[in-house]
Order: sequence, then C-alpha cells, then structure tokens
Amino acid sequence: MSLTEQRPTAGGTRTFVVGAYSTRKPKPAAVPATPDEFAAVRDPQARIDEAVGLARAIDLEVVRPIVVGLDAVRPATYLGKGRVEEIAQAVKDDDVGLVVMDCALSPVQQRNLERAWGVKVIDRTGLILEIFGSRAHTREGTLQVELAHLSYQKSRLVRSWTHLERQRGGFGFLGGPGETQIEADRRIIQERMTRIEQDLEAVKRTRSLHRASRRRVPYPVVALVGYTNAGKSSLFNRLSAAEVMAEDMLFATLDPTARSVTLPHGGKAILSDTVGFISDLPTMLVAAFRATLEDVIEADVLLHVRDVSHTDTLSQAADVNAILRELGIDPDGGARIIEVWNKADLLDEGERQRLLNVAEGRPADQRPVLVSALTGEGLDRLLATIEDRIARGRGVFLVSLEPEDAGLANWLHEETEVLERRTDDNGRLSIVVRVAPEKEPRLLNRFRGARQIR
Repeated sequence: MSLTEQRPTAGGTRTFVVGAYSTRKPKPAAVPATPDEFAAVRDPQARIDEAVGLARAIDLEVVRPIVVGLDAVRPATYLGKGRVEEIAQAVKDDDVGLVVMDCALSPVQQRNLERAWGVKVIDRTGLILEIFGSRAHTREGTLQVELAHLSYQKSRLVRSWTHLERQRGGFGFLGGPGETQIEADRRIIQERMTRIEQDLEAVKRTRSLHRASRRRVPYPVVALVGYTNAGKSSLFNRLSAAEVMAEDMLFATLDPTARSVTLPHGGKAILSDTVGFISDLPTMLVAAFRATLEDVIEADVLLHVRDVSHTDTLSQAADVNAILRELGIDPDGGARIIEVWNKADLLDEGERQRLLNVAEGRPADQRPVLVSALTGEGLDRLLATIEDRIARGRGVFLVSLEPEDAGLANWLHEETEVLERRTDDNGRLSIVVRVAPEKEPRLLNRFRGARQIR
C-alpha cells in the first residue's frame, strides 16, 4: 500500500458512522458542574448527529448511524467482541465500504477493526483531517492541513502494510540489511514535514508583515471564534457585507478572512473570521493552525459566537474555551471577550425571554448579546458593545478649531473616532474624539490646544 492509498475516497462511499460513548452517569443535579464538565456529559444523540454531519460534509453516503454504549474501552478493538461481530455482519449486509468511528483509535485498534470488518476504518481525527483537506484553498491552509495529515499518518505506519520487507543496502553483491519499508516511509514523511514547516515559516513571516502594517494604521482587530456551524461566517457577512461561504454545514469555511467594519461612531475595526472549533479537535491541527490563529491570540476583542438554539450549546462553549486555553487565552478574560448568542430566530418566545433574563443577570463586563445573523436582530447592540470594549483604555479629547482651521477636521475623522461635533455662533468648531494610545502624541502635537476630558 502506498502512502497516497491510505486516504479514503470520500464522495459517494456508503458509510456507517459508529459512536461509542461512555455510559457513565452525569453528576447528580445537587452537585453543580463547572462549565468545562459539560463536555464530558454531552448528549449521545447530539454527538452522533454531529458525527453524521461531519461525514456528510465530505459527501459520504451515511447508510446508518450506530450508537454503542461503552462501559470500557477494549485495547485491541475499542469495542467489545459482540459489537465488533454485529457490525461486521451489518457491513456485509448493507454493502458498506467505510466505517467512521466517532472516537480516537490507536493504530492497532484501527488495524484490527479493518481486519474484522474487511473495510476501510477511519476515526474522528482522520475524518476531521479529510474535511480540512477538502476545505483548504489558500496555500497556507493547504500546507497546514498537509502537515497535520502527515503527522497523523506518521503515527499510523504500524498498519497492515504489504511491502514491509527489508530493502537491500550497501554496495556490490553483498549488501547490508538496509532499512525496512516502514522506516523508509517514515523518513520520506519526515523529510516532507520538514519542507512544509520551512514553507510555513515563510508564510508566517509574510503574515507577520501584514499584521505589522495593520498595526501602523492601526485599526483594532475583532476576531470571531466559536464552535463550527455556530454561525460565525453568517455573522461575519452581516457585519462586513462580505460574501464568505456560509452554509448549514460543519466546517463550511476554513481559510481565515479579514474585512473592515464600521462602528457606530464612525471608527473602523478589522473583523477576522477564523476556522470553527470542535470537540476533540486533533492536537496536530491546533498546532498546525497556530499561525493562522495568531489573529485570535493578538485580537483586541474576541467574539465567542454560540448557537444558543443547539441542545449542546453549553458543551460546545466548554470545548471552545478549552481550545482558547491551549492558545494561551483566558476564556474568562473579562472585557476582551464578548459572548454572542446567535440564532435567536430559532428560539421560541419563552426560551428567548429566559436567555434575556440570564444575560441581564450577569455583570456588565460578561453580559452576552443575543443576535440573529440571519435576520439582523441585535447587531446594532453588538456593534455598540464592540465599540465600547475597544474604547476602554482610550483617551477622550476636546479639540477646538478656529473657522480658518476647519480643514484640519479631516485628519480627526481619518485618524480618530469622532464622538461629537458642534459649531458655535462665531464659527468655532468643537470636536470630541476618542483616540488610541499610540496616536495620542500625534494628536497633541498637531492640536496644541487639545484637552483630555476623560
């Protein structure tokens, strides 16, 4: 089997999706659970629905989703012997060509299941990698996905290969033992990974230059983060009038996109849409996409977009928070993070009112904003909240201009956020502006009479 033959053929393949989930009971209601513990007690039906959605995202024909209650993981096959035999018969009866296991399989478990069922088997990590591979379009995204895939593939070289005989080595008629094919394949993969890492370093330097040029403008950066299919791209399109692909599909968009957005008082910000997160996101993908996610790490404001109509919204939020921590971001970081409760249009009146009451009961710095990216509900309030968060730490100045200096007001409109403008009876112009700390020296140098009022 060659390296390229290890990847499944997606489109149209008849597929079983098997979700093997723990049967342990969640904590009693009397014991309050922390937000991150919700991830451990996710609803099995929601989990299998998500796994089916992942499979369909790369056009797999899902014949049957199968939920298996799991009391313990078997080292050899993950599932118990009876379940393995039951699924083997179902695979044969339904002419299935691929089985997706909604869990992380060891290489040995994957090999043994393939032998038992006689078909290709991929686990959740492999499935997500396939989706990312089909969604990446930019050079950076393609390189990052390939790097993650090779890292995953390198750990799978214990599988049932048919060409693991030793190659001849040395010179002349009597060669040394040489290296096994598996060692040669591992070396080839490592060499390719090294080349990709070098290419990504060059891309990263280019991205750093772009980021540095934005700082010189500078506009604040507002990054969208959230669980996949929470509506980030739809919200991005609404706020920025862009046309990023937004469909009811897991990982509809992968490559990052940035657009300018105008705030209520005329100020501008850079809005950055990033890849969606998901539970059990492969570690190698988090590492590979770290350069892309630097916009998230360095953003002035993070919008944590949540689908509040989803039954597992609390678990999804916990998964996003866990990945943010991996990136070195405190999800309880106060004013920097705004929770955006999206898909309000899917709520009934009772649930909408309950959520509004919950939001109002939170401290002002942690109060979520209920919106609908589809209808536009709540977006004005969201923009005002973004503007307020960006404004914290920025000085507000009163600038007075004589009638003959009114032309200087253009500079203020271009370089600061104009909050108020009025003209007195003598034609004297008074402008109240909010300015970023790095621009204060330029403002004070250009307008000697400027006075800070807060």
